[in-house]
Amino acid sequence: MPGRGRFITLEGIEGAGKSTAMGVIQACLEQAGHTVVKTREPGGTALGESVRHLLLQPSEQAMSPKTEALLMFAARAEHLDKVIEPALQRGDWVLCDRFTDASYAYQGAGRQLGSEAISILEHWVQGSMRPDLTVLLDLPPDTGLDRAAGRGQPADRFESENAVFFQRIRQAYLDRVQAEPTRYRCIDAAQPLEEVRHALQETMQQWIGQQAKSRQ
Repeated sequence: MPGRGRFITLEGIEGAGKSTAMGVIQACLEQAGHTVVKTREPGGTALGESVRHLLLQPSEQAMSPKTEALLMFAARAEHLDKVIEPALQRGDWVLCDRFTDASYAYQGAGRQLGSEAISILEHWVQGSMRPDLTVLLDLPPDTGLDRAAGRGQPADRFESENAVFFQRIRQAYLDRVQAEPTRYRCIDAAQPLEEVRHALQETMQQWIGQQAKSRQ
């Protein structure tokens, strides 16, 4: 019977390169012999994807920050129940594009709801469950927004926000890294792509090795 799997999350502002990083991390995990369940937030389930559409779709009528936070955690509760926890119990390793750190950054700091409200929702929805590893792709907001604009796709509801909004988000992420250094690995995402890729591979190989030793 395999032991419980590991839960790895990837965080970063728009334009940080999370899609590319997800592929690099997944390859490292699979090369180490792990079965990987790749998922995302908001999303990961039929309900979650419907909520994702509500949250990202631009609208003339502004959404209440409280509504935004509650929708995020509603989707997360379903995600944990239907996808993440069953996979971990099977012994699979779950790789998730964003998780609750994003709620602290985007809703807690960006929307200025504060960390206490997010913490209450976190404990109610997740109990003591937390990621085993969180990789943060860090870069200046101006760089990230320029990259996002360069994709040639219409901006979603978050990408339409101003630079100050994303500065608050970046700082919240960095504050979390400083407060909990054992869980986080911070990668300079402003580097050229190959250097980011190399940093991710080194980080993951080292961490996977540590996990193997801890199970011996």
